[in-house]
Amino acid sequence: MSQKPKPQPKLVIRNAVPADIEGIRAVMAKAYPSFGTHGVYSEAQLRGQMHQFPEGQFVATYEGQIIGYCATFRIPETLALKAHDWATITGRGYASRHDPQGDWLYGMDVCVDPDFRGRRIGQRLYNERKRLCQHLRLKGVVFAGRMPNLARRWNSVGSAENYLKAVQEGKQRDPVIGFQIRNGFEIIGLLPDYLPLDHESRGYATHMIWRNPQVDPELTSTPTRMTRRPQSVRVAAVQYQLRAVNSFEEFAHQVEYFVDVVADYKADFAVFPELFTLQLLSIENAQIPAAEAIGKLTEYTARFKEMMSRLAVSYNVNIIGGSHPTREADGEVYNISYVFLRDGSIHEQHKIHPTPNERYWWNVKGGNKVNVIDTDCGPIGVLICYDVEFPEIVRHVVDQGAAIVFVPFCTDERQSYLRVRYCSQARAVENQCYVVMAGNVGNLPKVDNMDIQYSQSCVLTPCDFPFARDGIAADTTPNVEMVAIADLPLDSLRGARQGGTVQNLKDRRFDLYSVTWRGS
Repeated sequence: MSQKPKPQPKLVIRNAVPADIEGIRAVMAKAYPSFGTHGVYSEAQLRGQMHQFPEGQFVATYEGQIIGYCATFRIPETLALKAHDWATITGRGYASRHDPQGDWLYGMDVCVDPDFRGRRIGQRLYNERKRLCQHLRLKGVVFAGRMPNLARRWNSVGSAENYLKAVQEGKQRDPVIGFQIRNGFEIIGLLPDYLPLDHESRGYATHMIWRNPQVDPELTSTPTRMTRRPQSVRVAAVQYQLRAVNSFEEFAHQVEYFVDVVADYKADFAVFPELFTLQLLSIENAQIPAAEAIGKLTEYTARFKEMMSRLAVSYNVNIIGGSHPTREADGEVYNISYVFLRDGSIHEQHKIHPTPNERYWWNVKGGNKVNVIDTDCGPIGVLICYDVEFPEIVRHVVDQGAAIVFVPFCTDERQSYLRVRYCSQARAVENQCYVVMAGNVGNLPKVDNMDIQYSQSCVLTPCDFPFARDGIAADTTPNVEMVAIADLPLDSLRGARQGGTVQNLKDRRFDLYSVTWRGS
């Protein structure tokens, strides 16, 4: 007799993954209609939350549909229990204040689809927080709770303090505060101006905690949960010599040579220079007018992507494929970095800021989207040359969880190169991240805007005791075809961010300034 299929649960609480982002945003839009678009986390903010603390983000699903979301991160007691506001404590929604050594779990958000309220979905998500807190042996859960009836009761109570007291004494009813008290949370104070856009709460929030009964409250340190990410990542910057080729196959042979080399050194990533595919224009052995050049290059896009993806899989190395100007379906030309992962997936990052030369010669347009790319070594950022000279963009990908930023570049002389180099070093310092630069050498006499090159590819680090002297993990001889290889310890980066000589990310003044991304 055949066995009956095992019944599958309809309601599931699990960790959130990037594929859930669209569903989470839909739930938030329904849960916070009075907040408008400000009540919905952006895709970048949700990616940041998941990358900063993957085990701390949860979704509730019913028959596969996302119906609830819960966001948390770890934070030290010194920050958790003192007065704060939403922007400062959450890093403006990216969970960038997450501290792997934090002894409290901060409840950043819980929302439930209104169509599924009354089924104790919120309680299940709160319980999941408590279980995580106990598993990590943290002191407790702390959060700021809404007071959604405050604005309506303001004329009768006169102040937030009076309202809270009336709720605690049972003289006023507040569904949110009442729910949290029933779930074992205690009120330790009020937080004025916590979230100014919450007009129903007049910007106020209740400061609430749940103490973990399994942990001594005097405990001063807690164990850190191990993650599956590698402790060290090996990167290779290919300083590539441009030379005339007779066919696409000859170009592919040169590229494969370098992929083979870095694979022999067991590199996790290889990065090629910006615009290195312009070498393909030399196949014609004729001066191609700039207006026709991009059309010619676009003809090679499909073959280029197929070839690079095959190399990434065959040689087991993630490849940042420099950049390749492409005319897209909208008729516009974009400078695109295609990223080929060793699992066979292909990603892309458009250059946001075309240089004046790119606009003049090829009428290149800028993209409007910068997101991290998930890899088997954690999220990475890719910024093409000039983009690294804009600090807001690097901060945007670091807030999403990037520890390594790859910068394929193409510069014609030393001054141009040093602009990219100095800015890359500054980005490594101010974001406490690694920056990997790869540029071209050689020349292509019959290709417009590619007649001369200057490059010294390098791997840059923050400037602090755990890192290489001068903040340079590896570099190349200027203007010589070669490869720079370095091991980048991620645990050193995490340690510097939380306890380094300076702690740029941790010490940001969110109460004074911020980066607000308005792109897609």
